[in-house]
Amino acid sequence: AEAVELFKVLTTGGDRPEEIFHSTGGDGLTFMSDVPESCLGGADVVLGIDEAGRGSVLGPMTYSAAYWPVSMQEEMEQKPFDDSKALTHEKRRKYFELIQDTPDCGYVVRVLQASEISRNMLRKVPYNLNDMSHDSAMEMIRNVQRQGVKLTKCIIDTVGIPESYKRKLDKAFEGQGIEFIVEKKADANYKCVSAASICAKVARDEITPNWVFPEEGYTPVNGKEWNSGYPSDPKCKAWMESNLVDKVFCYPDVIRFSWGPIKDRIEERGVPVVWEDEDEETGQSSMSDFLGNSDGGKRKRQRLGGNKVQKGIER
Repeated sequence: AEAVELFKVLTTGGDRPEEIFHSTGGDGLTFMSDVPESCLGGADVVLGIDEAGRGSVLGPMTYSAAYWPVSMQEEMEQKPFDDSKALTHEKRRKYFELIQDTPDCGYVVRVLQASEISRNMLRKVPYNLNDMSHDSAMEMIRNVQRQGVKLTKCIIDTVGIPESYKRKLDKAFEGQGIEFIVEKKADANYKCVSAASICAKVARDEITPNWVFPEEGYTPVNGKEWNSGYPSDPKCKAWMESNLVDKVFCYPDVIRFSWGPIKDRIEERGVPVVWEDEDEETGQSSMSDFLGNSDGGKRKRQRLGGNKVQKGIER
């Protein structure tokens, strides 16, 4: 297959826009480029990993990996790739096109939608963002390996404590001959991590402003004028203030309901909702009433409307 036309797919949703822009059930999508011929046939390959949008209050977090043969490292060092945060939007797009046009470079992008993040972090036993990040990184590594690529070095911009993250990776890939380097600011110090940083940021930059709201009949105040999507951004703060219009469900699914600033707004402006342990069809109490509920009556749990349980089609 031809390499993914990432700009086009992320802007239009391709053939399945409902899965890219408003997948409210299951995991977000993973995009992969073609595997360079030079990365096959037993060649030693180095891979870098970075993310974008971790601290944002809305939209996806995007994870990316970029890789090329170790034998090409000296040539790749001459590329202008840099930490995406140090580049303008125009340069990121230009360098992403350069990555696509470099025959020895492959990449992977994993999209973690806001709804996926919310569901995971609002579980009874939370699946936190660090664990999601670690698992996404390992998922991308395995995806590349499945294509027949022999990874001998993986360099990762750390999430959490570098030493403990490295131990986790060493254990997960024990005996596979991969050297792991996990460091802070790896996106500025290693070209393969810089390339991954650019891929991740470009993907997020394409998805967020082109978001398609799944909520039927919903028209946001100020459109999608949320700028960076970070809670400290004045435009994002203004958007959040203007768009908490439903007192029960509060915000659309582009929002990360597990984030502190969102929880605070829901606490202030949402309405309390009482959930009853009763079977709606039979009118009988649920099994949980008979297990561990000593008063023998209905248990009522009060929740704010924003702490909703999303149900969707698992793919």
